[in-house]
Order: sequence, then C-alpha cells, then structure tokens
Amino acid sequence: MSVANTNSLRLQQTLDSCSQSIANGDFKKSEESISILVQFLDSVSSGTNESEESAFEVVSWMYHYLISPSLDQAVIDALAFELPKAVAKLGCASTRCFENAERIIHHFVNSCSPRDMVSILCEAMTSSSDGFDNPSYFTPLLGALAKAFEALQRRPFEQVKAALPVVIKVLEAVLSNPEEANDTNSVDLLNKSILIAHSLNTICIKLDGKDKKLIALFGLYVLQITVLISNSVGAQASIYFPMMLQFSNLLSYFGFTYLGLITGHEVDTTVDLLSQGDEDDYMSCFSHVRCGAALTVLWGDLSTKQDLKAVKDELSKYQSKRWEAVGMLKHIFTSTKLPWELKKHAIDFLFCIMESVDLQKDHDASLDYSVYTPSLYASLQAIQLVIVYASDPLLRKKAFDTFKMVLADLPSSLRFDILMALTRNSCVKEEMHREYPQTVSKENESAKAESNSSSPFWTDKVLDFVEFVLRPPHGGPPILPEFTDAVLSALNLYRFILITESSGNTNYSQVLSKNKLQKVYREWLEPLRALVCGVRAENQKDNNELAFDALCGLNPVEFVLYRCIELVEENLKRAS
Repeated sequence: MSVANTNSLRLQQTLDSCSQSIANGDFKKSEESISILVQFLDSVSSGTNESEESAFEVVSWMYHYLISPSLDQAVIDALAFELPKAVAKLGCASTRCFENAERIIHHFVNSCSPRDMVSILCEAMTSSSDGFDNPSYFTPLLGALAKAFEALQRRPFEQVKAALPVVIKVLEAVLSNPEEANDTNSVDLLNKSILIAHSLNTICIKLDGKDKKLIALFGLYVLQITVLISNSVGAQASIYFPMMLQFSNLLSYFGFTYLGLITGHEVDTTVDLLSQGDEDDYMSCFSHVRCGAALTVLWGDLSTKQDLKAVKDELSKYQSKRWEAVGMLKHIFTSTKLPWELKKHAIDFLFCIMESVDLQKDHDASLDYSVYTPSLYASLQAIQLVIVYASDPLLRKKAFDTFKMVLADLPSSLRFDILMALTRNSCVKEEMHREYPQTVSKENESAKAESNSSSPFWTDKVLDFVEFVLRPPHGGPPILPEFTDAVLSALNLYRFILITESSGNTNYSQVLSKNKLQKVYREWLEPLRALVCGVRAENQKDNNELAFDALCGLNPVEFVLYRCIELVEENLKRAS
C-alpha cells in the first residue's frame, strides 16, 4: 500500500473516531481524537519522503469529507477549533495543496460562527512558531479572516479591533525582508491584506457609516498597510499603482483628503478618536500611520490619475501648513525600509512646494514658532540623511537644495537655533554670500537697517553659531584633532564675516564691535592658538603615521587661525 493510501486510511479512521465520540456525547474522547488528528497532520506537513504527494492526498480527502451533507454540524464545529493551523501548514507543500487548504479553511468560515472563526484564525496566526518565514501559511488564513469579518452580525468593532493587530504583526514579520517581499507568495499575501480592507469597507457600508470608531479603525489600517506595501516596492513602483489606487478610492469614505493627510490633521483626529482610556496602548500597532499618510499623498501624486496641484499650491501659500507637511515627510526620509525611488519622489514633492514659496513675504507673526521647532529640526535632520546616504548624485544635490529652501523659509532667530543644533557650517556661508547686499558702502544708516531686515543671515546670532564650535558649551577650546574640520569651517566663516563687514563698512553681525573683538581674541582665538601649539608639539614627538596625519590636518587650521588673529588685531587698532 502506498504512503498516500496509508495516510488516507489513518485520516479516515481518526475522523470517524472523532465523529462517533461527538455523536455519543463523549467530549473527552473527541478531544483526544482531534489531538491525534492534529499530530498526524503535523507529521505529514513536516515529512520529507513523498511529503507533497502525501499532503495533497490528505487535504483532498479531508475537503471531500468536510463537505459531505451527512456530516454533523457539531463535528465541523469541533474540527474548526483545531484544524485551520494544521491545514495551513499542509498548504505550504505546493500550489495544489494550497488551493485545497484554502478551500477547507473557507468551508469552516462558511459553516461555523464568524465570531468564533475570527478568534480561531487569529490564534492560528499568533501561535505559529515556524510559519513567519512562509507567506503561504498565512495567506489562506488572512483570506478566510476577510470572509469572517464580512459575516459578522453583532458588534463588529470589538472583533475587528482585536484582530487587526494580529494581521499587522503578521504582515510586518513576513514582509520584513524587502528582497523576498516581491516573490509571488508575498504578493499574494499583500493582496489578502487588501481583501481585508475591502471586507472592512463592506461592514461599514452595511452599518450605513454609523460606527465612527470602526471607520476610524478602518482608515488607520489602510494607512498602516500602505507603509508595509510601500516597503515592498522594488525599483519599479509603477507595478504597484493598481494596488495603491484601490486605497486612494477609499479616502473620501474615511473623510480623508490629500491636504488633510499631508499636514497630519486628519491622522491626528482619527487617532484621537480611538485613543481613549485603555486604548492608548492599543494604538502602538498603528505606529506608522503618519508615514502612511505621507505615502498615500505621494502615491496619489505619482499616479497620472490624481492631480495634486491644488494641494501643492495651498502648501506653498500657507507657512503653517507647509511646515506641517515638512514634518510629515520626514517619516519617509528617516525610514530604513522604504525604497529610494519613493524617497526621491518625496524630495521632488517637497522641492516643488518650496520653490513656489515667496521668501520675500513676511513670516506669519501669529505662529508660535516653538511649537514647530522640534518637528522642523527633526525634518532637516531627515533630509540630511538623504544628502548623506543617497547613491544618486542628482538626488543628493536636489536634497541639499531642498534643505536650503526649507532653512530659508524659517525666521532668522529660529533658523540660527536650528543651525546651531545641526552644525551645518557649509550652508551658512553660501547663504550669507547670496543674501549679502551687492553695494552697501555708500548707503545711509536707515538703508542699512532695511537691508539688515531683508537679509536675515546678517544678525549677531551668526557669531553665536561660530562660538558654538570654537568655544563649546562645555567650556574650554574644542577638542583637536577630532574636530579639526568643524574648527576650520568655523574659522573660515568668521574670517568671511569679518572681511565682508569691514570691506562694506557695515556691522550687521556686530563682528566689528570693540567688545565683541576683545571677546573673540581673548576667549576664542588665544585659547585655540595655545591648543594648536600644544597639539603640534605633542605630535612632533611621535614618529608615526597618525601623528603625521594630525599635523597635516592642523596646517590649514593654523594658517586660518593666525589670519583671524591678524584681522582682529587690525580692527582693534581701528576701534581704539
């Protein structure tokens, strides 16, 4: 007798024993029979010899057994509690095994209580110890869960609320490796996650949109899996357009708009609706919804069927909304899983907004800048990640241009606070040079004041920025040779300011004030000169490559330092 026939015989005997026990009301024996049945199915799914043939024979025979009209409903109910997990494992053997396994699990959903099946299917997904690396295990379970959702009759919100974290955890685990996320099995899994979204849509329609919390939960689920799907995008995002457009068609049902998503307002409102009482911890499973909101807008912009010009115009016109959009886009820039193609489009989207901004227009005085400072700082840091890590030089350049435009959009006081935190010296000098008036030597004091107000980089705070490097907050001179590059940049910036102000007969930055010159000489340059001399003497004693590199690094610092000292001494003589 073949292995397949032997397995079928054992399966029939075990099922007959189970059915007889249930018919006799012997529930203890029926539980034992079902336990034996599960162990048998697990042995088939984990077997190596003729495993695919055996698995196919078992799932085929079991399906025909379960659909028999003579089978008692009590037997189906009893088997439904234990078999979905074991059957899903058998479905991993091959395509034909998968098809039969899916038919069995769906038969349980069609025949048993949907409330019970939601719990059973979630338990099968959470208790699997060896299935997280195989999408074929979860695909039939997720598809059956979508059907079970649609069949719910009473209080669907509680059932959906308990099940969605399980679904999200499964998707995150299975799709965690982007290189494997594009295979056929993973794509099938993604399609099942979309099927769940459609089932939630069906429930909401049945309830005539009266359950606002269910709609909010539905919306957050869509935003969360938008991130998971986007993480799976390879080099060609266009193949995912049909999948993502299914979500965009649902936006209006949630009450979402592209403007509300990119500013984060509608996401916050939805989260607030669900974050009440003991549901605060529950919201951790929707940790990526803000990134999902920004991605939803990008996918809409990438699609030729969506026109976001009005949204971009609105963001270019209003500063507060623009800053909120910058804060939302940072979630894309900081993601380590999203492909560079989407990050590139996020930079393009932000660049398009910023280049239409009228920088000559006065800042909105009604805004509380302190509210936006943490988000703007984090956003500029996020753009820096693109500048540093993007392999495409054109993307790096555009990201840097975008960085400067976002920086220029800030009020001068806020700009310097953020610059000091970022310590991006190279940007400052370029911006100062661009904004400095071409001719100022013959202008009167009122004209100078007007020019000062229109050139926000020319304030005394620029010296605070230099001091941050040359005289760090912890006290004493900077650490050399570790921070040689930063010190050199700061000295060059100070020299640039000093020469430019003195040649133009201006003092916007107060760099030429006698008190400021004395402070710079006493507290910045003299301690730094002593430090440089000490470091040079120490390294000259060592005859090794590290010491030689340190001395080479000190040479330009020493040159610029002594030039700065000369300039300060000259200007002190003039001020006396």
